[in-house]
Amino acid sequence: MTYKILPRTFFDQPTIELAQSLLGKILVHETSEGVTAGYIVETEAYKGPDDQAAHSFNNRRTKRTEVMFGANGHCYAHVMHTHCLINVVSGGEGCPEGVLIRAVEPIEGIPLMYKRREKAKRDRDLTSGPGKLTKALAITKEDYGKPFFEPPLYIAKGKEVVHISTGPRIGIDNSGEAKDYPWRFWETGNPYVSK
Repeated sequence: MTYKILPRTFFDQPTIELAQSLLGKILVHETSEGVTAGYIVETEAYKGPDDQAAHSFNNRRTKRTEVMFGANGHCYAHVMHTHCLINVVSGGEGCPEGVLIRAVEPIEGIPLMYKRREKAKRDRDLTSGPGKLTKALAITKEDYGKPFFEPPLYIAKGKEVVHISTGPRIGIDNSGEAKDYPWRFWETGNPYVSK
Protein backbone atom coordinates (compact mmCIF):
# COMPACT_ATOMS: atom_id res chain seq x y z
CA MET A 1 0.00 0.00 0.00
CA THR A 2 1.07 3.59 -0.57
CA TYR A 3 0.57 6.08 2.24
CA LYS A 4 0.51 9.87 2.13
CA ILE A 5 2.57 11.02 5.10
CA LEU A 6 1.07 13.91 7.06
CA PRO A 7 3.14 17.11 6.94
CA ARG A 8 5.01 18.32 10.00
CA THR A 9 2.54 21.22 10.30
CA PHE A 10 -0.35 18.79 10.99
CA PHE A 11 1.04 18.33 14.50
CA ASP A 12 0.87 22.06 15.31
CA GLN A 13 -2.67 21.82 16.72
CA PRO A 14 -3.71 22.29 20.34
CA THR A 15 -3.26 18.95 22.14
CA ILE A 16 -6.97 18.20 22.72
CA GLU A 17 -7.73 18.89 19.04
CA LEU A 18 -4.75 16.84 17.90
CA ALA A 19 -5.94 13.87 19.97
CA GLN A 20 -9.22 13.95 18.03
CA SER A 21 -7.63 14.75 14.64
CA LEU A 22 -5.39 11.68 14.92
CA LEU A 23 -8.43 9.36 14.91
CA GLY A 24 -8.71 7.72 11.49
CA LYS A 25 -5.11 8.56 10.56
CA ILE A 26 -2.78 5.65 9.78
CA LEU A 27 0.17 4.69 11.99
CA VAL A 28 2.80 3.00 9.81
CA HIS A 29 6.06 1.27 10.71
CA GLU A 30 8.46 0.06 8.02
CA THR A 31 10.93 -2.57 9.27
CA SER A 32 13.26 -5.14 7.69
CA GLU A 33 10.55 -7.75 8.38
CA GLY A 34 7.92 -5.79 6.49
CA VAL A 35 5.37 -3.00 6.83
CA THR A 36 2.68 -2.95 9.51
CA ALA A 37 -0.02 -0.29 9.66
CA GLY A 38 -3.35 0.51 11.27
CA TYR A 39 -6.00 3.22 11.59
CA ILE A 40 -5.68 5.08 14.89
CA VAL A 41 -8.96 4.45 16.73
CA GLU A 42 -8.22 5.63 20.30
CA THR A 43 -6.08 8.39 21.83
CA GLU A 44 -5.56 10.22 25.12
CA ALA A 45 -4.44 13.84 25.53
CA TYR A 46 -1.93 14.85 28.21
CA LYS A 47 -1.63 18.56 28.92
CA GLY A 48 1.82 18.61 30.47
CA PRO A 49 2.65 21.06 33.26
CA ASP A 50 -0.91 21.45 34.61
CA ASP A 51 -1.99 17.81 34.17
CA GLN A 52 -1.21 15.59 37.18
CA ALA A 53 -1.46 12.49 34.94
CA ALA A 54 1.29 13.72 32.60
CA HIS A 55 4.92 12.67 32.98
CA SER A 56 5.82 16.34 32.50
CA PHE A 57 3.50 17.60 35.29
CA ASN A 58 4.96 20.73 36.94
CA ASN A 59 7.39 20.98 33.99
CA ARG A 60 9.25 17.87 35.24
CA ARG A 61 12.22 17.70 32.88
CA THR A 62 14.18 14.45 32.96
CA LYS A 63 16.14 12.35 30.51
CA ARG A 64 12.90 10.45 29.87
CA THR A 65 10.68 13.50 29.24
CA GLU A 66 13.25 15.61 27.38
CA VAL A 67 11.74 15.00 23.91
CA MET A 68 8.41 16.44 25.14
CA PHE A 69 10.04 19.85 25.55
CA GLY A 70 10.99 19.87 21.88
CA ALA A 71 9.20 20.25 18.56
CA ASN A 72 5.75 18.84 17.85
CA GLY A 73 5.25 15.61 15.95
CA HIS A 74 8.05 13.56 17.50
CA CYS A 75 7.79 10.22 19.27
CA TYR A 76 7.82 10.06 23.05
CA ALA A 77 8.32 6.32 23.68
CA HIS A 78 8.46 5.09 27.26
CA VAL A 79 8.08 1.84 29.16
CA MET A 80 5.16 1.31 31.53
CA HIS A 81 4.65 -2.05 33.30
CA THR A 82 7.15 -3.66 30.83
CA HIS A 83 5.17 -2.40 27.81
CA CYS A 84 6.44 0.29 25.45
CA LEU A 85 3.89 3.08 24.91
CA ILE A 86 4.07 5.87 22.35
CA ASN A 87 2.93 9.46 22.42
CA VAL A 88 2.93 12.18 19.78
CA VAL A 89 4.66 15.26 21.19
CA SER A 90 2.47 18.38 21.05
CA GLY A 91 2.12 21.75 22.80
CA GLY A 92 5.05 23.45 21.05
CA GLU A 93 8.68 23.87 22.11
CA GLY A 94 9.05 24.35 25.85
CA CYS A 95 5.46 23.23 26.54
CA PRO A 96 5.64 19.46 27.17
CA GLU A 97 2.30 17.99 26.11
CA GLY A 98 1.46 14.83 24.19
CA VAL A 99 -1.11 12.42 22.79
CA LEU A 100 -0.94 8.74 23.71
CA ILE A 101 -1.92 6.39 20.88
CA ARG A 102 -4.03 3.77 22.69
CA ALA A 103 -5.31 1.52 19.88
CA VAL A 104 -5.22 0.97 16.13
CA GLU A 105 -7.26 -1.09 13.66
CA PRO A 106 -4.84 -3.24 11.59
CA ILE A 107 -4.86 -2.69 7.83
CA GLU A 108 -1.48 -3.98 6.63
CA GLY A 109 0.96 -6.64 7.81
CA ILE A 110 -1.57 -8.61 9.85
CA PRO A 111 0.31 -11.97 9.55
CA LEU A 112 3.45 -10.19 10.81
CA MET A 113 1.47 -8.74 13.72
CA TYR A 114 0.35 -12.26 14.69
CA LYS A 115 3.98 -13.42 14.58
CA ARG A 116 4.98 -10.62 16.96
CA ARG A 117 1.94 -11.10 19.21
CA GLU A 118 1.91 -14.91 19.52
CA LYS A 119 -0.73 -14.90 22.25
CA ALA A 120 -3.31 -13.03 20.14
CA LYS A 121 -6.13 -15.33 19.00
CA ARG A 122 -8.07 -12.93 16.77
CA ASP A 123 -7.49 -9.71 14.86
CA ARG A 124 -9.19 -7.50 17.46
CA ASP A 125 -6.69 -8.67 20.12
CA LEU A 126 -3.64 -7.65 18.08
CA THR A 127 -3.67 -3.89 18.63
CA SER A 128 -6.50 -3.07 21.07
CA GLY A 129 -4.28 -1.42 23.68
CA PRO A 130 -1.21 0.83 23.83
CA GLY A 131 1.25 -1.96 24.71
CA LYS A 132 -0.31 -4.41 22.25
CA LEU A 133 -0.06 -2.05 19.28
CA THR A 134 3.61 -1.22 19.86
CA LYS A 135 4.44 -4.93 20.02
CA ALA A 136 2.41 -5.69 16.88
CA LEU A 137 4.08 -2.83 14.99
CA ALA A 138 7.54 -3.49 16.51
CA ILE A 139 7.78 -0.01 18.01
CA THR A 140 10.33 0.17 20.84
CA LYS A 141 12.21 2.63 23.04
CA GLU A 142 14.64 2.90 20.10
CA ASP A 143 11.96 4.98 18.36
CA TYR A 144 12.18 7.67 21.06
CA GLY A 145 12.58 11.11 19.47
CA LYS A 146 11.88 10.01 15.89
CA PRO A 147 9.65 12.29 13.81
CA PHE A 148 6.19 11.00 12.90
CA PHE A 149 6.39 12.83 9.56
CA GLU A 150 9.05 10.74 7.82
CA PRO A 151 9.84 7.00 7.47
CA PRO A 152 10.32 4.50 8.95
CA LEU A 153 7.73 5.34 11.68
CA TYR A 154 5.11 7.80 10.52
CA ILE A 155 1.49 8.89 10.55
CA ALA A 156 -0.33 9.09 7.23
CA LYS A 157 -3.63 10.34 5.89
CA GLY A 158 -6.45 7.91 6.54
CA LYS A 159 -10.22 8.09 6.70
CA GLU A 160 -12.60 10.55 8.28
CA VAL A 161 -14.02 9.49 11.63
CA VAL A 162 -17.56 10.84 11.93
CA HIS A 163 -18.55 9.65 15.41
CA ILE A 164 -16.11 10.29 18.26
CA SER A 165 -16.76 9.25 21.87
CA THR A 166 -15.04 10.86 24.82
CA GLY A 167 -14.42 9.90 28.45
CA PRO A 168 -11.86 9.79 31.25
CA ARG A 169 -8.39 8.45 30.56
CA ILE A 170 -7.43 4.93 31.66
CA GLY A 171 -4.97 3.73 34.30
CA ILE A 172 -4.25 7.07 35.97
CA ASP A 173 -6.20 6.65 39.22
CA ASN A 174 -3.47 8.24 41.35
CA SER A 175 -3.54 11.60 39.53
CA GLY A 176 -5.99 13.64 41.59
CA GLU A 177 -8.70 15.51 39.72
CA ALA A 178 -6.88 14.84 36.43
CA LYS A 179 -8.20 11.27 36.51
CA ASP A 180 -11.65 12.59 35.62
CA TYR A 181 -10.70 14.84 32.69
CA PRO A 182 -12.59 13.64 29.58
CA TRP A 183 -9.45 13.57 27.44
CA ARG A 184 -9.74 10.05 26.03
CA PHE A 185 -11.14 9.93 22.51
CA TRP A 186 -12.17 6.95 20.43
CA GLU A 187 -14.02 6.04 17.26
CA THR A 188 -17.49 5.15 18.49
CA GLY A 189 -18.24 1.45 18.12
CA ASN A 190 -14.85 0.46 16.73
CA PRO A 191 -14.05 -3.10 17.94
CA TYR A 192 -10.33 -2.32 18.24
CA VAL A 193 -10.78 0.25 21.01
CA SER A 194 -9.12 -0.97 24.23
CA LYS A 195 -11.37 -2.43 26.88
